Amino acid sequence: MQFKISLARRLKTLIIGDARSPHDRTIFHKLSLIAFFAWVGLGADGLSSSCYGPEEAFRALQEYPHLSIFVALGSALTIFVISASYSQIIELFPSGGGGYLVASKLLSPTFGMFSGCALIVDYVLTIAVSIASGTDAVFSFLPAKWYSFKLEFAIAGIVVLTILNLRGVKEAVAPLVPVFLIFVITHAFVIVYVPVTHLTNVQEVVKTTMSDVHNASAGVGFAGMFLLILRSYSMGAGTFTGIEAVSNGLPILREPRVRTAKRTMRYMAISLSVMVIGLMFAYLLYKVEPQSGKTLNAVLFEHVTEAWGDRSKTWFVIVTLASEAMLLLVAAQTGFLDGPRVIANMALDRWFPTRFAVLSDRLVTKNGVLFMGIAALILMLVTRGSIQILIVLYSINVFFTFVLSQLGMVRHWWSTRSGVKHRWWKLLINGAGLVMTVFILVSVTVLKFHEGGWITLIVTGSLAGIAVVIKGHYHKTGRLLSKLDNLVEVAESSGSGTTPGKTQDMKSRQEFDPTAKTAVLLVSGFNGRELHTLFSVFRTFEKTFRNFIFVQVGMVDAGNFKGAEEIEHLRTQIKSDLDRYIDFMQKNGYYAEGFYSIGVDIVEEIAQITLKILGRFPNPVFFGGQLIFPKDSFLSRLLHNYTVFAVQRRLYNKGIPVVIMPIRV
Repeated sequence: MQFKISLARRLKTLIIGDARSPHDRTIFHKLSLIAFFAWVGLGADGLSSSCYGPEEAFRALQEYPHLSIFVALGSALTIFVISASYSQIIELFPSGGGGYLVASKLLSPTFGMFSGCALIVDYVLTIAVSIASGTDAVFSFLPAKWYSFKLEFAIAGIVVLTILNLRGVKEAVAPLVPVFLIFVITHAFVIVYVPVTHLTNVQEVVKTTMSDVHNASAGVGFAGMFLLILRSYSMGAGTFTGIEAVSNGLPILREPRVRTAKRTMRYMAISLSVMVIGLMFAYLLYKVEPQSGKTLNAVLFEHVTEAWGDRSKTWFVIVTLASEAMLLLVAAQTGFLDGPRVIANMALDRWFPTRFAVLSDRLVTKNGVLFMGIAALILMLVTRGSIQILIVLYSINVFFTFVLSQLGMVRHWWSTRSGVKHRWWKLLINGAGLVMTVFILVSVTVLKFHEGGWITLIVTGSLAGIAVVIKGHYHKTGRLLSKLDNLVEVAESSGSGTTPGKTQDMKSRQEFDPTAKTAVLLVSGFNGRELHTLFSVFRTFEKTFRNFIFVQVGMVDAGNFKGAEEIEHLRTQIKSDLDRYIDFMQKNGYYAEGFYSIGVDIVEEIAQITLKILGRFPNPVFFGGQLIFPKDSFLSRLLHNYTVFAVQRRLYNKGIPVVIMPIRV
């Protein structure tokens, strides 16, 4: 048995890595991302959209391709407006302000819940779409007989990224840097090379554009031409996905986070807008037309290198298109970085099971990462990796979140009448962002609804329904537990006017007999639930125990793992809770001590504390409380942890008695 445990542990360490300590004050610096790495990890999703966003917009113009100049300029303006508006969100929410938190704080928790659900579905689709697109691009270079392995390749991509993210944020981003840089360098070269070598053709492009404007206005009318441009602009809306990623991922950025986030946002906005304008302008200069089985970028790169030597041409096209393919795979990383964080934030607010806020020993939200990986895997299997099906489901949700975020910011600036510099300018930026995102949301929903976009809305609605049920259960449980709150008043009134005891291996001023019967209570704060367990021990065992030891483990989760200050605040709160227990017990004539620890694995931390207790008290009996609901159900078993049973099994193996006291609610 020991060999099996050791083998499993070694295998886990090999794949996931060694455990990390939340007590390391430098751990936040080690795990955080500087602006450049954040641009790679969070910006790949947005930058990769230049592989298909400009093409979708260009194709939508049909026989008036030169109108794409207006679409490109409008897209670049939209990128900067949305980026600027999210920079303001970053300033207002310096600890992290994605679509879920912004809508929750500035609109209502219900709006926040819908925004969060939309984001989760969007991030799952980001993973699936990116990997499916990258797989298609990779297999376009391979022999046709290999096509049957496309689905297996896509599944492997999801599994590899899931494992990388279970190891940690920086470990997941670092291997992707070379791919990202190759993409940026090759595409930047094309964008600069094309206008430099075709300066004489710029005037012709301007003339042809004016001609297209005249022909379009004459053929379909000025209003029709305007609607055509707007339709093209909407069809290229995938270009704007991923801009919100920085505000969602703020907690993983290097201090000072706001400055790092805003710098990352600038990198994203500039690189994406240059890419969109540069590619569309290059399409016009080379008169690129769609070809069966090839992307417009592939056609463009072939035209650009046509005058080069065969070897140079072949290698440049292969490397450039391969970098596009790999970047699409890299773009899936955004879903793994931000999706689990949204789930964790919603879990902390009880919209999802609280276990999604728990950190692994690698200090990552393991359950959230697994959820995203499994959901993307299921989606990939259901659609058989078809990018045509997946792309229809994409884009709607992210703009729903955009709209709610901008609406919340507009409401905030409108209601904030004083104390804010440049308030009207801030209101203008978020107002412009609101108008743009509402238009895109309505357009994309109308255009994609009958093509299958309704499926996304149903999935998001279903997820929201599940969240409402979960929230209702936690709310009901909270009401039931509130009935025990009077026990806190009883305990405090009986111990008022006393001197707090000492914690963590410090003796109280009373003498004690270590050989006397010792009760060790596992607690999670000074509250009615834990006092109910304490009083149950009194009633059941009367005066059997003379020594009372209180053990509390501070859980490091996604809510407090934001910096050394939060960890210290958690430590202070735990010591305060234990002092209140000691204070109460001393005034009732008992010897009492408190032991505490902070970590991500409660069972392991309790096991370590137990060794200290056994060193001082030879015959302890451990007690823990467990909620007992009027009616046991699948939901109650899913939403409430049974840590005390895991502790019982762990200590039983060491021959230590553990008694579980029922807490009826």
